[in-house]
Amino acid sequence: MSSDGDAPGFELPLRLFLAFRVIIDELHAELAGQGHPDLRPMHGFVFQAIGPDGTTAVELGRRLGVSKQAAGKMIESLERVGYVERTADPSDARRKIVRLTARGADSLDRSARIFDRIRDDWVRRLGAGRVRAMEHDLRQVTPADLWRLDFPGWFGMP
Repeated sequence: MSSDGDAPGFELPLRLFLAFRVIIDELHAELAGQGHPDLRPMHGFVFQAIGPDGTTAVELGRRLGVSKQAAGKMIESLERVGYVERTADPSDARRKIVRLTARGADSLDRSARIFDRIRDDWVRRLGAGRVRAMEHDLRQVTPADLWRLDFPGWFGMP
């Protein structure tokens, strides 16, 4: 603690990360119970980076901030468990487009409902006003672009 009673500066990022971790761990426990035991926290970023129209491995790597090879390994592992598929690009048969399968889309739909339920739990525990204030305050100190997907590269993945 600092002399004025405030927590030391290093505690804020750790608490924010721990809150993220608590939410993500709860999400994945529920997803596993709902038929998606193979999903890992990284996969949510991958699914968002693939997007509704699909993408190439090169573009996926760029969006995630990882190498084409790392993106290719993620695609292969998600393809094996049925969350993505590779199809020929209608405009260039040499290119492959990675798309979410129905299973991948189902996991995103379930995730959205679980996130809403977790937020509702926080509202019950902390109060609606405090949760709204926390969200408002976080919007004030973070970039407007909510969908920054390059966390894998930022964390140092190849």
